[in-house]
Amino acid sequence: MPQKSEHKDITPDNVVKGMIFALFAFFLLAVMNLFAKMLSDTHHVIEIAFYRNIIASIPFLFMIFILKKRDIVKINQRPFGVIARAVIGVISLIITFAAFAAMPMADVTAFLFTASLLVPIMGIIFLKEKVGVYRWGAILIGFVGVLIMLNPGDEMNKIGVALALIAASMHATLGIILRHIGQTEKPETIVFYFVTIGTVIAGALMPWFATIPQVADIPLLIGVGLSGLMAQYFLSAAFGNAPAAIVTVFNYSGIIWATLFGWVIWQDWPAPAIWVGGSIVIASNLFMVWREHRLNKTGSLKAKAKIN
Repeated sequence: MPQKSEHKDITPDNVVKGMIFALFAFFLLAVMNLFAKMLSDTHHVIEIAFYRNIIASIPFLFMIFILKKRDIVKINQRPFGVIARAVIGVISLIITFAAFAAMPMADVTAFLFTASLLVPIMGIIFLKEKVGVYRWGAILIGFVGVLIMLNPGDEMNKIGVALALIAASMHATLGIILRHIGQTEKPETIVFYFVTIGTVIAGALMPWFATIPQVADIPLLIGVGLSGLMAQYFLSAAFGNAPAAIVTVFNYSGIIWATLFGWVIWQDWPAPAIWVGGSIVIASNLFMVWREHRLNKTGSLKAKAKIN
């Protein structure tokens, strides 16, 4: 009897659906980061990460033990990928919160765009995806934008920048992992293991960082948990429906929300170098989206021609 192929249960791409999910995901991530930054004045980032994960795990516990949806815990084919995504994800979450605590929201968000430039490179190495000369050119131009952002003057928070760039590299890694496991694993399963393992890791560190939340902190703690939960669900669904290079570039929409939140709440406004460099990075990302769309369209036409 022939063995079943590992790729038999892989879900085909639905790029439009993936883009829609990505837009929702990056908006909710901006909301989560807003709540985390507001909490960072009185709570350590590890403590914020703990509450973010434990609150997000409550709906899963309800579904598993009350509604008896035990299939949520079932990993279909790629357990190592699911666990790796969870461990790297919680470390990335803590570093990201630390970056937002150290710098204005728009500045951190602009540096996180570097992840969009790293994903295609990692896709070549780990997923054997092809990147043509035009996309390579866009990536190089994008890194020029990053270099411009790195030189805005003496006021730049060097620790914050370092944290943001480390977080960006980890976000790119997570994008590749999600692309790999999202085709065979359900989004709710991926998110369940992320919040569960994240709760355990952050919880183990709580004796050194825990403080008693004030009444005014409770809505923010709930908000950071629920917005993070929904963001991870939509992000997992997005990577399961569209190529990593397409999904990740939609994080440019986060600069709109980050700038708005920072301006309204903290009266922060990005420096000119952030605007110029960030615009170059966004432009390079948009070019990659356009190029990918054109290649997909050309490939579809060639496939139809062969059939006819």
